[in-house]
Amino acid sequence: MDMEERFDYAKAVAELEKIAAKVEDPATKLDDIDALVARSNALLKGCRAYLRTVKEKIDKLDTDQA
Repeated sequence: MDMEERFDYAKAVAELEKIAAKVEDPATKLDDIDALVARSNALLKGCRAYLRTVKEKIDKLDTDQA
């Protein structure tokens, strides 16, 4: 199973948007913000890896067609 099958980019982005809203909410406690930031870092790492993999596949397609 490769990265694209395991990692759902759209769900990760949606979760990041929810996290951003919670962090911006003045009612969110500082301890909660710390956990949200840690989760967002993990999601961002996954998104970057996913995008790198996709870019590599596109580059390979471009090279194969040349």
